[in-house]
Amino acid sequence: MKFLDQAKIYLRSGDGGDGVVAFRREKHIEFGGPDGGNGGRGGHVMFEAVPNLNTLIDFRYTQHFRAAKGGNGAGSDRTGAGAEDVHIKVPIGTQILADDQETLLADLDAPGKSVTLCRGGDGGFGNTHFKSSTNRAPRQSTKGFPGEERWVWLRLKLIADAGLVGLPNAGKSTLLAASSAARPKVADYPFTTLHPQLGVIRLSASEEFVLADIPGLIEGAHEGAGLGDRFLGHVERCAVLLHLVDGAAGHVVDAWRTVRAELDSYGGGLAEKPELIALNKIDAMTAREISSRRAALAKASGQVVHLVSGATGLGVGELLRAVQDAVTRYRAA
Repeated sequence: MKFLDQAKIYLRSGDGGDGVVAFRREKHIEFGGPDGGNGGRGGHVMFEAVPNLNTLIDFRYTQHFRAAKGGNGAGSDRTGAGAEDVHIKVPIGTQILADDQETLLADLDAPGKSVTLCRGGDGGFGNTHFKSSTNRAPRQSTKGFPGEERWVWLRLKLIADAGLVGLPNAGKSTLLAASSAARPKVADYPFTTLHPQLGVIRLSASEEFVLADIPGLIEGAHEGAGLGDRFLGHVERCAVLLHLVDGAAGHVVDAWRTVRAELDSYGGGLAEKPELIALNKIDAMTAREISSRRAALAKASGQVVHLVSGATGLGVGELLRAVQDAVTRYRAA
């Protein structure tokens, strides 16, 4: 299935039904009086987060959603039928933004969470509504009230416990494949990962977390270089960032600082999130290179640097345990 995390759609709720002018005409009932009914309510447009969706691809082909108009009133004081609501199902983690792409209208971040975005118009009044002691035979009614319409943006931010960041070819997809049942594309060229991947890491019967692998960042990503930084939105909800640095490529401090600078430029609170640093591809380095590059990275970051090899699995278990502990602390808080 093609991954799509952003879509623009048009919404239109239903107009209310019209009220009517009618009078009782029954045998042996003199001066029957007005009995025109009110119109029915127009249909609402509602959104609901459901757990069995993980992309907005459906909205590439269906971009206009319109609810029906309410039924008109009728004689014998009959109210028009209310129109059916339009229920739009979206993945968990979908944000609904106004047309300016900045104003947040709703954040559907939990299963079953719903919101009514466009309310249907109320029905108009029939002439029974206008009956009074001084107006025994009103001949007036009102039209139904109009519904609402708007363009909105849907933006999907995946629900993950930990986010995997780093430069292209740092080995993020290899690590995800080695530690979960996810099967991302793995190759020896940059930008192999073109859209976010999720993997469930299960350490024990009671311990598991969701790891999100996003496309690699390069210098200037916040200005659109490479694949840009749009996919960073998928790790905004994470409890911890797992920063993978390619040790075999050298210049590990520059690589770490490049990604940190892009996180700072993006904003969204990513730079303030807890970070775990892992020096990857230790199977392709000598013991001296591992020691010197680990020390340089630890000095620059001021943090403990984990040693791993996604290809051979060396150190992966210890790293995942550290991520699980960070996620557990976040959940407890």
